[in-house]
Amino acid sequence: MRSSNPVFSRRGFSRDNGAYAGFGTQQPQAQAGTATNPYATNPYATDPATGMPQAPVRGNAMTIDDVVSRTALTLGTVVLTAAISWIALPVDPANINKSYGIAFGAALIALVFAMVQSFKAKPVPALILAYAAFEGVFLGVISSAVSTYVSPGTVVQAVMGTMCVFAGVLIAYKMRWITVNRRFVGFVTAAAIGFVLLMVVNMLFSVFAGGDGLGFRSGGLGILFGVIGIVIGAAFLAIEFKSVEDGVTYGAPREEAWLAAFGLTVTLVWIYLEMLRLISILKGD
Repeated sequence: MRSSNPVFSRRGFSRDNGAYAGFGTQQPQAQAGTATNPYATNPYATDPATGMPQAPVRGNAMTIDDVVSRTALTLGTVVLTAAISWIALPVDPANINKSYGIAFGAALIALVFAMVQSFKAKPVPALILAYAAFEGVFLGVISSAVSTYVSPGTVVQAVMGTMCVFAGVLIAYKMRWITVNRRFVGFVTAAAIGFVLLMVVNMLFSVFAGGDGLGFRSGGLGILFGVIGIVIGAAFLAIEFKSVEDGVTYGAPREEAWLAAFGLTVTLVWIYLEMLRLISILKGD
């Protein structure tokens, strides 16, 4: 299953022989009525119908526990560096320009690490954790600013909202209330591209014309686009859950759990930022 998460857009979970399958690739065409296993040549692969190994397992297949542990480590790095930057980079009037400068510099570095990782043939844990660390610096300063100038409770509400979105999508996916298929992925991809392009245009208008640009980040339109951003993030989560499930079922190598952790972290950061902005608008700032 192709994922529309930018981290997974170029490639995906790899077969043991280095060919790409699962994430980011087209599935092989099967004969009518026949299911195709994208990891058929992987010695770790299992039969999705029975759950039994198709070949002797060498103990190196990715498991859900691998994904959970690496995601916890990556998100833990984000939270730790966010907490440190919140304390070390105050956003009071005397330090706000310095703090913002460091925060946006960290965001740019995080983006570079993310892009480098996305073009790597295999996941590089050091790059993923470096991305998480610098992303945490950015989030810590932005969260501190919102807590200081909007409301101390806004950050807690945004965190709780993000957790609720994650839990809700996971439950809906497990109950099969969400069907992730090719049409769903195509729709989410188109919506995400349109959303990002619109936000870029709004930012350019804001830079050159002043104010809030086209008004997509404040007022009624800001609330509408905040909700849309959160819904797109939730759709990314559903696609990633499907991708992880396929990777585990078909026997992706264990190292690919880092890729899953990376993509889930990127999506959760997206949802948190949209949630933070939405709550700020609803509180009147």
